[in-house]
Amino acid sequence: MRKHSAFTMIELIFVIVIMGILSKFGVEFLAQAYNNFLYSQVNNTLQAQSESAVESIASRLQFRIKDSIIARQPGVTFEALSSSTLGGSATVLEWVASDVDGFRGESLPYWSGIIDIDASNSTTLKSPETNTTALDTLIGKLSHSSGTGINNAAIYFIGSNSNINNYGWNGTALTDHNSSVMHRINSTGNIDEFTSGITGVDFNGTDIYEYYQLAWTAYAVVHDTTTGDLTLHYDYQPWEGESYNDTNSSTVLLMQNVDTFRFKAIGSVVKIQVCVNSDLMEDYSLCKEKTIF
Repeated sequence: MRKHSAFTMIELIFVIVIMGILSKFGVEFLAQAYNNFLYSQVNNTLQAQSESAVESIASRLQFRIKDSIIARQPGVTFEALSSSTLGGSATVLEWVASDVDGFRGESLPYWSGIIDIDASNSTTLKSPETNTTALDTLIGKLSHSSGTGINNAAIYFIGSNSNINNYGWNGTALTDHNSSVMHRINSTGNIDEFTSGITGVDFNGTDIYEYYQLAWTAYAVVHDTTTGDLTLHYDYQPWEGESYNDTNSSTVLLMQNVDTFRFKAIGSVVKIQVCVNSDLMEDYSLCKEKTIF
């Protein structure tokens, strides 16, 4: 008689038990590995996106006209950020930016930041080594809006009274040079001169300071608490009565799914915070902060 090899009942039971153990813990192991991979991917993505958003805001804030920065509660009010009582209800951060690109120029500054007081008068401000022609071309390239140029710019005298209500933040164009903080300008036939940008109004009676900063745009970072979008607005001129949500302003989406956008100032130092979440992971949030001097 020929014998045939086969599993005994005990061996079959042993194999079945082992396969059951492997199937139970193997699936759990794979699920845990997948969850770890998903967590890592979400974390890395949010880390990169939030870092990019914070750095993008900070890179522009560092060239702000420091007294111009405000916190705004849309449709309600605005306040100087350094003394704001709006707290978490403020979802818009706005400021006027000094034109750093024009100040750097290609090889020399396109605007010098200096007014020759002796050579200036109530009609014309003399700014030695300034090139309004080159500046007009540069503003046109940076603004992305047809028609924006040197004649839409304004100057801020360093050391002058900086009442936050006189920047044009209320949506009304500035109509004089005596109470205004931002002085609307036009170019003249000479590339190193400015004239008033307000029709029929000159600089008579205006306190003219030797040093100035030139600006052609304000910036607004807006947090939509409904959609979670964090958006950067630019290419608008408050001194001409324009607002960040005008149709002719330019907009860039910085980040989506933003839970919180907070900002505060201590003196001239500004701190911003961006907190984000992910639809892929429940109860997961990540925050990035930045202090700008």
